[in-house]
Amino acid sequence: MKKQIFFISLLACSSMPASADVSATLTLASDYLFNGVSQTDEDPALQGSVDYSHDSGWYAGVWASNVDFGETDDTNLEIDLYTGFAFDINEQHSLDLGLAQYNYSGGNESSEANYLEAYAVWAFYNTEVSSWYAPDYAGADAGHVIVKLTQSINLPQDFSLLLGIDHSKSLDEEKFSWEDDADSYTHWQVAVQRTFYSVDAELSYHDTNLKTYGDSTVLLTLSHSFEF
Repeated sequence: MKKQIFFISLLACSSMPASADVSATLTLASDYLFNGVSQTDEDPALQGSVDYSHDSGWYAGVWASNVDFGETDDTNLEIDLYTGFAFDINEQHSLDLGLAQYNYSGGNESSEANYLEAYAVWAFYNTEVSSWYAPDYAGADAGHVIVKLTQSINLPQDFSLLLGIDHSKSLDEEKFSWEDDADSYTHWQVAVQRTFYSVDAELSYHDTNLKTYGDSTVLLTLSHSFEF
């Protein structure tokens, strides 16, 4: 039933006026990090997305990546569906509200980790405040909240510096916890970004206060977008 929300939204765009854009993005990453935690057992990731955006501010899309959660888990693919509405509050402030459905496959029990998440992003000047809420995080029947703050700083020669910090918290540590006696953790990052011949490049450093995983990581991502 959760997936039907997104399929209905995607079908609805066919009845809307033609003032819309369709794009695709292909990304190669040295690791797939989710808030500082590797989703590919610290191996590279090939990722892609297709996005539809309407002039009204409504958008929808699909995103996919290979994953690897270790030898005891056969899951090898993540496919996310999302839809939302982005709009300007005034010249300096904007808001993005949406839903995302995370889907996993590859193993007999992979789909048990599927979950729905609501998100909001408030942007002002070069700052973003983001939040995510999942009522059934990773199929654990536990609520989960993430709050993130990022700051972008323009540098000479078309480079930019991105500073970010986020905090992830389980709302029921008896059903889901990141580590023993730890129902939350903090992740931070520093990234340098630049576009080279239509390829968006980012070199970043990530770290967390987790003890058993979420080690410090230097991450390189290369992305290229296509307009249709």
